[in-house]
Amino acid sequence: MPDWTKSMQQTFEYYVVDPDTWGNASKLDCVTECTVEWDGESATFGSASISCTETLDECYIRAYLITIQNGVKESYPLGTFMVETPSDTFDGRNHTISLDAYTPLLELKDNSPPLGYSIPKGENIMNYGVRLSRENCRAPVVPVSSTETLSNDFVAETDEAWLSYISDLVACAKYQPSLDEMGRILFAPVQDIASLQPVWTYNDDNSSLLYPDVSLERDMYGIPNVVEVLYSTSSGFYYAKVVNDDETSPISTVRRGREIVHRVANPTFAGNPTQSQVEEYARQTLRNLSSFEYRVSYSHGYCPPRIGDCVRLNYKRAGLIDVKAKVVSQSIKCVPGCPVSETAVFTVKLWKG
Repeated sequence: MPDWTKSMQQTFEYYVVDPDTWGNASKLDCVTECTVEWDGESATFGSASISCTETLDECYIRAYLITIQNGVKESYPLGTFMVETPSDTFDGRNHTISLDAYTPLLELKDNSPPLGYSIPKGENIMNYGVRLSRENCRAPVVPVSSTETLSNDFVAETDEAWLSYISDLVACAKYQPSLDEMGRILFAPVQDIASLQPVWTYNDDNSSLLYPDVSLERDMYGIPNVVEVLYSTSSGFYYAKVVNDDETSPISTVRRGREIVHRVANPTFAGNPTQSQVEEYARQTLRNLSSFEYRVSYSHGYCPPRIGDCVRLNYKRAGLIDVKAKVVSQSIKCVPGCPVSETAVFTVKLWKG
């Protein structure tokens, strides 16, 4: 692997993918531009925009970054996409064909389970998730080992696509569909940012790949500073109210000058709760809700982090010091330098209770 912080020669290559073997079938020399979009918050996980000088039928195309550093040539896949929806423009001299391209998950989005399709209670969740993905699209599917089983029959909605059905199914085992750059379907465990370990650190020193401009968004709208819990049974009624009136908390009743109330009626307890248990439940609920998500957007030269990876941000000029964030989107331009526009998220606790 090259040293991404050092100079290198960069070019790009494109190949038509054989859907039967999922290997490269033939090289394409007609591609003039390509932008790869990865979006971990999109159902199909991404897309691509491709410009070329020849018309292509529907097919899968795989894009590669080719690097040469210290005489060593290496290739890195950037994404595998099905091209569709061509448009042709002519400037008086040349034709430019623009293609919209989609991830292999589109095949699962375009088709639906049979009416009344159901998976019986007690079946292994991930075994079914993998099997149904393999049966309904051409992309390879990486198996997952899990012992989680369904607690109830899992029935498909009338107008539900395979992609949403499988996504909801594997969510029962705390997994979510994902993809790698070769176009293989993966199932990634759902993890909070605190449990992730950074795979890359972005610094603002002289050798950094990070570009100067960074934007930071935060939204405190709707975050409560009061939680009320009401619990009633045939044997009694319990009520608890917890207030964040901490002057150091930016969402407290003191700092905001008003109450934003979150009310919980009849939460689930193991057995019959006591008043103190209801009060602790209210306090823990307020702790859990007293955080908000930052979205930080920045750009950098190409390097290995991908969607779902954790990165560490040390950008002192922007006030980001030793921040762990999860990458949720990337836009990769296939031009020399291979600039990547990236968005990552991290959460901040606003009240410790």
